Amino acid sequence: MKILVISPVYSLAGVPLAQLRLAKSLVKFGHDVDLIYGCKKYKKIERVKNLNIIFFNKFRVIGMLLPLIRYLIFEKPDVIFSAEDHLNSIVILASVLSFSKAKISVSSRVTPIDTYRNSNIIFSKGWVLKKLFPIVHWRSNVMTCVSKDMIKQYKKKFSYSKQIDIYNIIKTSDAYIKMKEKINNTLFKQKKTPIIVASGKLAKWKGFDDLIRAAYLLKIKKINFKLVIIGGGEEKKNLNNLIIKYNLANHVSILNPVLNILKYFYNSDIFVLSSRVEGMPNVMIEAMMCGCTIVSTNCPTGPSEIIGKNKYGYLSKVNNPKDLSKNIIKALKNRIPLKKTNEIINKFSEEEVIKKHFFHLKIKSNK
Repeated sequence: MKILVISPVYSLAGVPLAQLRLAKSLVKFGHDVDLIYGCKKYKKIERVKNLNIIFFNKFRVIGMLLPLIRYLIFEKPDVIFSAEDHLNSIVILASVLSFSKAKISVSSRVTPIDTYRNSNIIFSKGWVLKKLFPIVHWRSNVMTCVSKDMIKQYKKKFSYSKQIDIYNIIKTSDAYIKMKEKINNTLFKQKKTPIIVASGKLAKWKGFDDLIRAAYLLKIKKINFKLVIIGGGEEKKNLNNLIIKYNLANHVSILNPVLNILKYFYNSDIFVLSSRVEGMPNVMIEAMMCGCTIVSTNCPTGPSEIIGKNKYGYLSKVNNPKDLSKNIIKALKNRIPLKKTNEIINKFSEEEVIKKHFFHLKIKSNK
């Protein structure tokens, strides 16, 4: 089949990387796949054999409408996989205006608590998206969320919501090759010191300030550790100031975003997700797949669905550095074996995820 996978932007963030993994897996299973990004915010991109990557060079999603209409008229894809509510609306509008007959699967990746937080303010982004939601609901063949808790939240916001839960692809054959690539950073070669790793956009909602405060509490308790935060963003200066404030330069480092995050996870011991809100944190699953023991806040949505009642990791209170530090200590003392967490990781395999997508689209899969 001719399949279009589309994302608003290419960066080293959850949604664009998840769309890239989906596109790669569809190519692997024998489909003709185009991957469209609105724009590029990170220069390096993994090139994949037989995957056609297209950049519209539009820095606002609304700017993608006209080139997408042209694409749909001339390329005539059989199936479209779109992600994020604002782009989903544009994809649906473009499909209607181009008279596209493609089956459309739209995915919500961010909790509606965040997406529609300003929906009561006229002409705000949340208000506009809320008005467009019924249109998306009407034209899409399948509407998905990346966690079960997100579905519950959408049903509260839209009583007629028809979402189903389908996870992102995390477990792939090339992921296991990537995680074992050589790593040159000296921080990850100090085998006597446990490595705690965290990764994501350096934004307030990621809670890295709480993680640094938790690191300070570990230092006070004379816990042997190194914390490495990998990411870039507007909070970097504030986070560096916290490191200075708590005299943590010998314990905490912030590294720039990397193309292959898996090899860093593979060479770490503990992964911490300190977020205040999520959709389904891909990095948490990736770190689990690489053998890290997980410590996560019990934020909406995703972590509790994966970890359960501390079965596959350690859940902490949101906005609570003290509780986070306690669970990091528990994780350092009681690692959770990969043999156990594989029960969860297998739900994120490319075979399982694509099989579920095609089942709900009423398409016979090649696998």
